[in-house]
Amino acid sequence: MSQALRIVFAGTPEFAASHLAALINSPHHLVGVYSQPDRPAGRGHKVSMSPVKQLALQHDIPVFQPKTLRDAEAQAELAALKPDLLVVVAYGLILPQAVLDIPRLGCINSHASLLPRWRGAAPIQRAIEAGDVESGVTVMQMEAGLDTGPMLLKVSTPISAEDTGGSLHDRLAELGPPAVLQAIDGLAAGRLRGEVQDDAQATYAHKLNKDEARIDWQRPAADLALQVRAFTPWPICHSQLGDTVVKIWVARAENHAHSAAPGTVLAAEREGLLIACGTHALRVSHLQLPGGKALAVADLLNSRREQLAPGQVLA
Repeated sequence: MSQALRIVFAGTPEFAASHLAALINSPHHLVGVYSQPDRPAGRGHKVSMSPVKQLALQHDIPVFQPKTLRDAEAQAELAALKPDLLVVVAYGLILPQAVLDIPRLGCINSHASLLPRWRGAAPIQRAIEAGDVESGVTVMQMEAGLDTGPMLLKVSTPISAEDTGGSLHDRLAELGPPAVLQAIDGLAAGRLRGEVQDDAQATYAHKLNKDEARIDWQRPAADLALQVRAFTPWPICHSQLGDTVVKIWVARAENHAHSAAPGTVLAAEREGLLIACGTHALRVSHLQLPGGKALAVADLLNSRREQLAPGQVLA
């Protein structure tokens, strides 16, 4: 390592907290942490601290939670910390140019995709949903655009046929922190230069919402299998079965020819429900019924065989 830097960290969720932990354990000086304001969360809507804030407080690092970084007071507060570098990971607030100009070495961001593919809020899930064969983390120098800055470092990982949004998230959360530390050392030594992104290759990863997790059985089974994997463990694909909303946790596409209406249960077997799609069929092996936990269909058939019988139609 070249030299210890004065670093300010900005991030909010678990993915960011893994990066903060690596910085805490590095020789660099963490002089402040920024995180989104505390918000209600969970069924009880209890106000809770972000994972990043919790970790920072455990290590007695000053925490700042401005609603915006666009006003002069918030910018002066950051400038007073005299950071050499601002490290940003899934912070959730726009950084105006006045903020980007404060640190001596600028601002870097760890983004969970192989830029310029999947700029935006949900790169992990969109990569799986699109059927990408690989993902990774890009450490970039930040500029005013959304994930458009010069790329400093990339690490990649294959996306397996079993990967879900959750498993890929966890793997990237392990790959990102050492990449950030390597990039920081390169910047401090003056030996790292950014590669300009090709905007023509850019795709945008829209934020996830629960509405798009409703299964459209008219779609091909292969597309729905990717959607189920991408949206696990949130927002979880779901469908209406009579008066009940069922959540689909594990599914795979099968090349099963049929003439049934999309959404029709073709077979209810121990290996799962076979459900007609616009093209071929989806084998659903794990379901969650209201008030219960996700279970293998083999277990659900013991008590819900009639509800899950062939001929039933999911809307």
